[in-house]
Amino acid sequence: MTGAMQLTNVLKTLADPTRRAVFERIAQEGEVAATGLVRGSKVSQPAVSQHLRALRDAGLVAERRDGRRIHYRVAPKGLGPLIDWLGHYQTFWAERFENLEKLLKETE
Repeated sequence: MTGAMQLTNVLKTLADPTRRAVFERIAQEGEVAATGLVRGSKVSQPAVSQHLRALRDAGLVAERRDGRRIHYRVAPKGLGPLIDWLGHYQTFWAERFENLEKLLKETE
């Protein structure tokens, strides 16, 4: 999969607010069983499973099996395409703001 396709996949996956909340909860807890994600949430077990599948397919979470239980943790490399893309625009905007600051000083 190309870098652009990976970025699109990560962005699409994290665009869903419920899926993003599941991802954030996994990130906060370090590792969590799928059943733990259902408890205390207003999302059904089948919906959580679908969100976990999408996160796994996008490379954003990894799973560890312990008997019948599956534990999920964030896969940091999965965010790589997004971090790279944001890094490019961080440089882009920093340069633009520097130019704007210079222009404003010249017009004073």
